Amino acid sequence: MGSTPNKTTEYKICKRCIMDTTSDPNLILDENGVCNYCHEYDSMYEERKHLRENGEQQLRDLFAKIKNECRNDEYDCALGISGGVDSSYLLHLAYQYGLRVLAVHVDAGWNSEIAVQNIEKVCSKLGYDLQTIVMDWPTIKELQRAYLFSGLANQDVPQDHCFIASVRQYCKKYRIKYLLSGWNLATEGILSHAFQQNAHDWINIKDVYKKCGRGRISLKKYTHISVWNHYFGYRFFYPVKEIMPLCYIDYSKKDAIKLLEEEYGWKYYGGKHYESRFTRFFQEVYLPKKYGWEKRRDHISSLIVGGEMTREEGLKEIEIPTATEQQLREETEYILKKLDVTEEEWNSILSAPNKTVNDYKNEIGLDEFFVKAKKMIIRK
Repeated sequence: MGSTPNKTTEYKICKRCIMDTTSDPNLILDENGVCNYCHEYDSMYEERKHLRENGEQQLRDLFAKIKNECRNDEYDCALGISGGVDSSYLLHLAYQYGLRVLAVHVDAGWNSEIAVQNIEKVCSKLGYDLQTIVMDWPTIKELQRAYLFSGLANQDVPQDHCFIASVRQYCKKYRIKYLLSGWNLATEGILSHAFQQNAHDWINIKDVYKKCGRGRISLKKYTHISVWNHYFGYRFFYPVKEIMPLCYIDYSKKDAIKLLEEEYGWKYYGGKHYESRFTRFFQEVYLPKKYGWEKRRDHISSLIVGGEMTREEGLKEIEIPTATEQQLREETEYILKKLDVTEEEWNSILSAPNKTVNDYKNEIGLDEFFVKAKKMIIRK
């Protein structure tokens, strides 16, 4: 899973979106110049098209079922909120349908001030309870530091893994049966395979820390989840059913931002997942410097194929920097200082060979097996 960029790859760019060989050196174009990611998007769109057929009524019926089933519980469902567009709008949508939601936020030590304010504004105005789970900072610090030295592309794995595990374990602990997810095709339908790493591969995470960490912590305080639990445990044995309401509606990021700003005083934070300062550094500094990869291409391409913007608008947007060189230097200094990484070490990180998940122990085979099994169960 994932591949190291080949500097000699002939440059190619999709004629429908703006995915190119800096996004994935193994990009495949068909005879019309359309990339494999566009075709994958089309397949996912067709698979979910039935959800949007009378989608509002489907959501109304689904939420009525949930409310009836959970009528004796304190909450109908939980929702992981980051302060970003998707999760904030989803909380608004849940309120419109009368759901009793417990908002759960996982603080891994990298919240931007804007994100914190957004969470408080939306939850407060809607009257929803907010549960904040604060991760053990020494553990997160040492694990994320190890990942920087690992040479892997996806530096968000330590955060993403504990987010997934913490929210699901919280649901299990308090017997919350349903979890609302903000995933949607409109903003996340295209994501490069070349640099991805399975965020729920606990075996891989442990091996990265063993080989690249300083050995100062034991990971006992790190909330984790296994591949087995991700695909089956939380669905069949101690069920937490994940629902993606934004897939039932014609979701528009622009319209969502406008509504959130007008009704809640919500503020935009500059880019996809930039509500986390570390994620912003990972996408704006680490990936471009070490891999030559502009992750915004994925996000912009999703909006293009979803009809949110034209390809011409996307090409113009990718040329506009999201921060000045001075701002990027200041953000880099902040991240490195917080992770106890020296300038010399940072330079060695950038010059070291790029690695893939296969350079460490992993459960890719088991993950692929479960994905196939899950699809078979869904078909039946």
